[in-house]
Amino acid sequence: MTLRQRLSMIVVTLLAALGLAAVGTSPAAAAPAAPAAVVPSIPVTGAFTDAAGGTGSFAGRFTPTSFAARNGTLLATGTLTGVLTDSAGDRVGTVTRTVSMPAAVAQASCRILDLTLGPLHLDLLGLVVDLNRVHLTITAESGPGNLLGNLLCAIAGLLDQNPGAGALAAILNAILALLRS
Repeated sequence: MTLRQRLSMIVVTLLAALGLAAVGTSPAAAAPAAPAAVVPSIPVTGAFTDAAGGTGSFAGRFTPTSFAARNGTLLATGTLTGVLTDSAGDRVGTVTRTVSMPAAVAQASCRILDLTLGPLHLDLLGLVVDLNRVHLTITAESGPGNLLGNLLCAIAGLLDQNPGAGALAAILNAILALLRS
């Protein structure tokens, strides 16, 4: 596997972990731009009200070109391309625009407890209990419907020193630059 392929895999993993989501993008918001061929893209879907008053759909892809921190929020800027389809299923048009989208780090699980006990020897009034090494790991799984997992992950992360949006944007921009070189 080449360095470029490895970096592409890292970016795909990071982008999947970031859970990029389209929020309030407008086709008329910015000028068109061409996406980089080596940077992986993210599928984006959405809905709109068509001319007949029905619900149309948007299906496309977002290819990031840069990351920035704005007011403590990580933003991904890149090219959004896709197709608009009206409620009757007819293709209304295509979109190719530069947009900025909020990016959030999605945490699938978090470690709650990692406890290791060495060997134990108990003599309880003649009843001898020998216990070898014990390693207990408790992990909370967060996600839709996982109330206790979501709660424990939120509580466990309260005192963590998470990198700020600016530091994360710098790391992601460095990876994008490596992919383009």
